[in-house]
Amino acid sequence: MKLLILYKNLRRLSIIEIKFKEPIYVTRPLLPDVYDLNSKLKEVWESKWLTNSGPQQTKLELELKNYLDVENLSLFNNGTSALLLGLKALNLTGEVITTPFTFPATVQALDWNNLTPVFCDIEPTTLTLDAAKIEPLITEKTSAILGVHTFGNPCDVEQIQLIANKYNLKLIYDGAHTFGTNLNNKPIGYYGDMTMFSFHATKLFNTVEGGALTFRDNSLVEKLSLLKNFGIANPEEVVLSGLNAKLNEIQAVVGLEVLKLVETERKKRHQIKRAYESYLKDVPGINVLTKLEGECSSYQYFVIQIDEELYGKTRDWLHKKLKEYNVFTRKYFYPLCSDFEWYEHLESARKENLPVAQKAITQVLAMPFYGELQLESVEEICKVIRDSI
Repeated sequence: MKLLILYKNLRRLSIIEIKFKEPIYVTRPLLPDVYDLNSKLKEVWESKWLTNSGPQQTKLELELKNYLDVENLSLFNNGTSALLLGLKALNLTGEVITTPFTFPATVQALDWNNLTPVFCDIEPTTLTLDAAKIEPLITEKTSAILGVHTFGNPCDVEQIQLIANKYNLKLIYDGAHTFGTNLNNKPIGYYGDMTMFSFHATKLFNTVEGGALTFRDNSLVEKLSLLKNFGIANPEEVVLSGLNAKLNEIQAVVGLEVLKLVETERKKRHQIKRAYESYLKDVPGINVLTKLEGECSSYQYFVIQIDEELYGKTRDWLHKKLKEYNVFTRKYFYPLCSDFEWYEHLESARKENLPVAQKAITQVLAMPFYGELQLESVEEICKVIRDSI
């Protein structure tokens, strides 16, 4: 009997090894050809202009304004700096209504501006801020609403804008997952007062690290320029308390080359998304959260939701099971920001006030999703999910 068990275990390990000899990660960076990159880097080396609003940064800013179809865009060294300084530029005070279901950077940007998050539960089908639950949370201390376009699913932008207008609140969006997204034939950066984009290496478009703000108010152009450069107006005058948050020339060069690849990458991801959907469509308890396609989609992530009652296994079980096959998924977002110990005292952070978000963190799984992922690998990954029932 012991020999039989050993044989079965060895055979199982052999099958796993054959399926995925190399790890399959949740994402891989979109990288330009190194020779193309080197030729552009030579221009930077010859200019000896490495940072402080150089020609590469200026060119990238213009190209991104055109690509994202926005009037105003300011580049930063990362998305967190962009959001942090964007909030500061808006002169916010008091409380900001936001989602608990987001990456820590969203609420950390509030912390660094001495703003108190007021957590609002999320909508169950998109996992974005639930517009129907915002108004009861508004007080005389509320100065803004900070929504997150989760996994590329846009917030209910029209309803949230009506609320912001009614109470004279600023409306900011964390658009880290929505590069290139269009909604109602408008670019995602059109909505709200300000949108932050992340250009981290894991994003569809990247500058290794980087980020940007798009915004409506033309007067913020100069203010943001000052805030990301120590508040220095000229060599002899400092007019604001700022940070060093500038995108450098090497980051800009990477971005210029990566931008050339984005549309091809989007087409590849579209095919991968279709493959996942085809292989998973009849699996009970598996729901695809990222349904948007074409110009409406950023193709940033492919995310599923596991209903334990219907699937028969938990999200955590499947996450661990896929690891056995050398497939690395992500429990994204986990934990909830409202569960951080420094927010435990907040009424809005109480678990009973956030039932949908509390449920989502036990169900959501981001699957491997990048242009180099082979369709055959997608089929095998889905086979593991199907055969695990």
